[in-house]
Amino acid sequence: MAGCSGARIAPAPAGESEFRTVSLEQVRPKLDEIERRYDELVAQMNDPEVCSDHQRYMAVARSKGEMEDVALAYRKYRGIVEDIPIAEEMLSGADAAERELAQEELETLKREKQEVEEAIRVLLLPTDPNDKKDVIVEIRAAAGGEEAKLFAGELFRMYMRYAERRKWKAELIDIQETGRGGVQEVTFEIRGQNAYSQLKFEGGVHRVQRVPVTESSGRIQTSTATVAVLPEVDEVEVELDEKEIKEDIYHSSSAGGQNVQKVATAIRLTHIPTGLVVQCQDERSQLQNKIKARNVLRARLYEMQLQQSNAAQAGARRSQVGTGERSEKIRTYNFPDGRVTDHRINYDVFNVPRVLDGDIQDFIDRLITADQAEKMREAGS
Repeated sequence: MAGCSGARIAPAPAGESEFRTVSLEQVRPKLDEIERRYDELVAQMNDPEVCSDHQRYMAVARSKGEMEDVALAYRKYRGIVEDIPIAEEMLSGADAAERELAQEELETLKREKQEVEEAIRVLLLPTDPNDKKDVIVEIRAAAGGEEAKLFAGELFRMYMRYAERRKWKAELIDIQETGRGGVQEVTFEIRGQNAYSQLKFEGGVHRVQRVPVTESSGRIQTSTATVAVLPEVDEVEVELDEKEIKEDIYHSSSAGGQNVQKVATAIRLTHIPTGLVVQCQDERSQLQNKIKARNVLRARLYEMQLQQSNAAQAGARRSQVGTGERSEKIRTYNFPDGRVTDHRINYDVFNVPRVLDGDIQDFIDRLITADQAEKMREAGS
């Protein structure tokens, strides 16, 4: 995807340069073990006994896939390291043309060596076990009245367009619309390859600065909406106790509150121990709404368990959202200046309409890079 126009180059994330000085020789025993284990798994996948056992074969394939990128990158790295002395030896040849070719080859090998080294460092970083999961996104209007609701609706459309650009599948779960096209709150799911790894940094307070359509004096208003990005979890990770869930069935309604269906299909689930309330009214089938509502409830409970088990990591909804006050923000959409600023990485894009049309990959890539650099700094310290 083409990057957003008008972007300025952000400074290199803190910690990245320090980690580049760490030699791979320090982790070579670990890399040797990964390559050895990878070769064992490849051999097992060609073993008729393993192939005849579907469950065992899938387990072996999953383990192989988890270490494949590291093993192949390390294999490439070793090949480059072996080729460099050969190219250096060719430099001492008497033929000038041969020396010139050797010099070009040596420069290429050194450049590739550096690139593969950095790739291996990133691959060795601790991974988020949720990165490959689908996501549930919740957007709520916060400070700013009707303008905040309009902005929440624009953020909803932005993420739907982003999913479309990535060719991911997005499905609405529940929405509370306002009469002017705004959104009080909306919940939807996005299914796609590594969706959580791409969207997890979108969680937080988003701030908009512009003249509202309802403002006759032309005064700029600041409003906010909160975004929460939750990894979708399955029944094995979070088991729901039916005795702890209260279920209500009601009629789906439109933005104006009028019934749009004669048959009650909307579902509201209340988790009694925690007080969490989830509702879904988008599907025409009561069963489909119930399945979606349970998925959301399971994701929220999973998030709460993560926070309780490791408050330091706290990477889910509460830490993302905060209170929704205007002073809390991860990103500002400034219409008068035509600028979108991500405050975490001090990065600007001067094209508000394009960003709100879903062109946010540039922000996401830089946030991922900054996160990797921070992990590199910690690993190198």
